[in-house]
Amino acid sequence: MTDSSGGTDSTDSTDPLAPIHAAYASFVARDVGALLAAFDPDIEWVHPEGMDKYGLGGTKYGHAGVKEFLAHVPTVLGGMRLHPGEFIREGERVVVFGRRDITSLSGHTETQPFVHSWVLRDGRVVRMEDIFDTVAFHRVIES
Repeated sequence: MTDSSGGTDSTDSTDPLAPIHAAYASFVARDVGALLAAFDPDIEWVHPEGMDKYGLGGTKYGHAGVKEFLAHVPTVLGGMRLHPGEFIREGERVVVFGRRDITSLSGHTETQPFVHSWVLRDGRVVRMEDIFDTVAFHRVIES
């Protein structure tokens, strides 16, 4: 099943993608409380091991792990804007293809693609994996 609407403002409880749309909207609004509300308390928050150099790699667990990760990001990046595009759902998994604008601490910005793999259970996100080109991401951080 494909939802190509790409919208991030849907919070309709009858929409199986509502927790994911709510998560993207919360990220845009920088509302960590609303973001965590879409997540199971035991969420797995996964980023490529290739980001370890900047303290952004590996798996973080639970709301505390997500908050720790999000608090660390501004020490490495000047900013980031997500633009989710295509949403593909198969059972409890949703894969989102999108792009993100990444800004370094020096102000250099690049747009790069991403794939987010989300797993839902009982209407909440239990796993999010961010998949992207770590070499290109390093280039932005180091610019």
